Amino acid sequence: MKLYNSLTRSKDEFVPLNPPHVGVYICGPTVYSHSHLGHGKTYVSFDVLVRYLRHLGFKVRYIQNITDVGHLTDDADSGEDKIERQARLEKLEPMEIAEKYARSYFRDMDALGVLRPDVSPRASGHIPEQIELVRTLLKNGHAYEVDGYVYYSVSSFPEYGKLSGRKPDELIAGARVAVDRGKRDPRDFALWKKAGPDHILKWNSPWGWGYPGWHLECSAMSMRYIGDTLDIHGGGLENIFPHHESEIAQSEGATGRQFVRFWLHNNMLTVDGQKMGKSLGNFKLLRDVFEKFQPMVVRLYILRSHYRSQLDFTDEALESARSGFHRLAAFRRRLGDAGVAEGGPSEEVEALISSAETEFFKAMDDDLNTPGALAAIFDMVRAGNSLLDGGETPEDLSALAGSMDLLAEEILGLDLAGHSSSSESVEGLCHVLAETRGVLRKNRLFEAADRMRDSLEGVGYTARDLPDGRSEITRK
Repeated sequence: MKLYNSLTRSKDEFVPLNPPHVGVYICGPTVYSHSHLGHGKTYVSFDVLVRYLRHLGFKVRYIQNITDVGHLTDDADSGEDKIERQARLEKLEPMEIAEKYARSYFRDMDALGVLRPDVSPRASGHIPEQIELVRTLLKNGHAYEVDGYVYYSVSSFPEYGKLSGRKPDELIAGARVAVDRGKRDPRDFALWKKAGPDHILKWNSPWGWGYPGWHLECSAMSMRYIGDTLDIHGGGLENIFPHHESEIAQSEGATGRQFVRFWLHNNMLTVDGQKMGKSLGNFKLLRDVFEKFQPMVVRLYILRSHYRSQLDFTDEALESARSGFHRLAAFRRRLGDAGVAEGGPSEEVEALISSAETEFFKAMDDDLNTPGALAAIFDMVRAGNSLLDGGETPEDLSALAGSMDLLAEEILGLDLAGHSSSSESVEGLCHVLAETRGVLRKNRLFEAADRMRDSLEGVGYTARDLPDGRSEITRK
C-alpha cells in the first residue's frame, strides 16, 4: 500500500515502524459547536484508513483528541478561547459546552458509521503531560519564559517549515508582525499562556496560572499514547501550517527523534463552489443534512471523492449519492441472508468477484482511492444483477454477499442493511417499487408500470426510465 506523505510530497510505500503495530493520531474537533459537513469528510476519510489498515492485518492504535481548551479564535496566539467564548454566549460553564458538543460530535460520527477511536483524550485531562513537555523544551533550549508566557523559539529548530515548505521570510510574513509580551521573534509561538483574572480555563504551573497553547496538546497526547514516533498523523489541509508544523518542532525539539513518519492531509469541502462559512450563509451542519439525507448516503457521497481532492456539496450530488446507495442496498437485499453455502459459486460469479476484488484492492492500495474502489463495487453490482437474472443459486448468492460485506461494509463502512427511520424506510420501499417497475417494463407490462409510476409520484417521487430498462427515482 502506498500513501501520499505530505512530508516527502510523494506516494510512499507504507511500512510501520514496529510491524504489525501501527500508531495513528488524527486531529480531532474543537468542541464548541455542532459538527459540519467538513468534519464528516475528514473523519469518514480517516475512518476508511483505519478500517483498511486493520483489514490488512495491522494492529492499529487509533487516537483522536478532543480539544476543549487552548484553541483561540484566530487559530494562533491571539483571540479568545473558543470554548470560553461559546460558554459566554450560551451562558453555560465551559465544560458544559465541551460535553454538549462532544456528545453531539460522537452522535453524528456514529450515524456516519465512523469507528470510535481507541482513545479520545481531552486536552484538559492532560495538562500535566503538557506542562512536562514545556519543561523539557525549556531545558533543551528550545523555549523561553517571559512573565508567565512560554514561547517556542523557532530559530532554535532549523527544520521549521519542512512540512509546509515555507521559507523563513514566508514564515515571518505569515506570522503576526507585532512582537508583544516579550516574544523575541514574530515566528515564535506560545507553548503556555498566562491567564488573566477573568479567564476560567486555567491551571497552576511553574510559570503561574495559565493554560496551554493549541499546538501543545497534540504533541503531548499523541506521544503519551503512541510514543515518540507516530506511524501516521492526519488532519485537514488547513492544519499543515501553523498547527502541524509547530507540532513537529516542539515534539522533535523535546525528543530528538522523528515525530511522524507519514503525514496525511484531507482536502476541504466547498458548497456550490464556495468555501463553507457562516458568514456566507452556506454552513451545513451534519444534523441538518441528516434530516434530508440518510447518513449512509452522506458517507457514500464523501467516499465518491478522493480524500485529497476538494469535494463540492450540492443537493444534486447528494441526490446522485442517494440513488447510488439504494442501488447497492437493493443488490445486497437481493442476495439476502445467504449464509455459507456448501459448494462454490459458478465460474462466472467466481470470475466476477475475483475481478471486482482485484480492482478494489488495487485502488485502495493506491493512496486510498475510494472512488476507484467504489467503481469496482458498482461494476460487480451491475454484472451481478445480470448474471442472477439468468438464474441464481445459493452458492452464487452466498459468494456475492460475502464479497459485498467485505468490500462495502467492513472496509468502506457502508451499512447496506441500514437502521433507517420510518421516513427512510418509506424511501427504501419506493426504491424497491422502482426496481419492480423496471421489471414490469422489461416484460412489456406497461399499464402496470404506469400505475406504479403514478403511485410513486403520489408520495413525492419522480420515476425516470433509464436506457438499460431500469427505473430510477428522485425526490420531487
